[in-house]
Amino acid sequence: MPHPGLTDGPIYLDYNATTPVDPAVLEVALPYLATHFGNPSSSHHYGTAPYEAVSRARAQVAALLGATAGEIVFTGGGSESDTLAVRGAVLAAPPSRRRVVTLPTEHPAVLNACRSLEAGGVTVTRLPVDGHGRVDPAVLREAIGDDTALVSIAYGNSETGTLQPIRELAAVAHGHGALFHTDGAQAVGKVAIDVEELGVDLLTVVGHKMYAPKGVGALYVRDGVVLTPTVHGGGQENGLRAGTENVAFVAALGEAAALAGAELPESAGRLAGLRDLLHDELERLLPARVRLNGHPEHRLPGTLNVSIDGVASSRALLAGLPGIAAATGSACHEGVDAPSEVLLAMGLSPERANGALRLSLGRWTTEGELREAARLVADAAVAEPAVAG
Repeated sequence: MPHPGLTDGPIYLDYNATTPVDPAVLEVALPYLATHFGNPSSSHHYGTAPYEAVSRARAQVAALLGATAGEIVFTGGGSESDTLAVRGAVLAAPPSRRRVVTLPTEHPAVLNACRSLEAGGVTVTRLPVDGHGRVDPAVLREAIGDDTALVSIAYGNSETGTLQPIRELAAVAHGHGALFHTDGAQAVGKVAIDVEELGVDLLTVVGHKMYAPKGVGALYVRDGVVLTPTVHGGGQENGLRAGTENVAFVAALGEAAALAGAELPESAGRLAGLRDLLHDELERLLPARVRLNGHPEHRLPGTLNVSIDGVASSRALLAGLPGIAAATGSACHEGVDAPSEVLLAMGLSPERANGALRLSLGRWTTEGELREAARLVADAAVAEPAVAG
């Protein structure tokens, strides 16, 4: 069944920016807005149902990640989770460890948390990535030292979909006594994740990237990892995130995690097939003009980033396509008329970066929509001269 929010609008190909709330997720959340209003920390009758909802959601998120319920901390979203992970780990580290290692292709939440630490005297090392946006573990091994408190590298890039070799990178970090954080905003629920197998210490989960509402997220914190809180107050969330839990949204996140776990791995295969269909259609309609940005194999199943030779501005191209809702890059950079920093860090020319489209698919994407979207993009691009980008 089509999602009610998508029935009367353009073809939605911006699932990496945000996802529609799944109706089943909404159904789980509503009782905690309409009826079960109590504080989950209250010991009386009205706190019982909210407390049970938060506990159930904690177990559901943990199950999706291969974690234990006590290792899940609920937050107000991905940026808060990233900030708690990055700043929290470094500020809790001993004085001899005042270095963070990350990538220039990270989400702004990680990069700006690093900048805030840098302003306070912490050294930040930004590793180079290859032409696909991946970092070689050998590069990390060369750069890391025993002064490193944290390595923070996203699992899947929000613009290109490139997946990093997280297991190998985490092993390098641990070899030097450093913690390892991965921003899993785009990967959780899309690819199978087991935190024990990966060896990560901290992992970010974002509700609105996996069919839950905006304004709720989680941070996996491996048992025994010490963090300095960024939000102070009461003792909620094991003292790591003060503030009464948003019970309705937490319950929604838990249900979204349960749905994602039930769908995997079939959902990943379906999205990868649709992604490749879209890519093939674009190449068929625009022969020798479509260039893939990102890794051809190690990438998220529902993300396709391509540049079209001869298209000087993908932003202008999309502005002339009211039948498609898509993006040129991360939603956090929309409205910025400049080439993607992610693509530039990969070594792409400004011209190719300016011509890039990020087309991201999700639960309600259909084959018919993708064929029509490819036709619309091709029709808009054929008017442009086919010159090398």
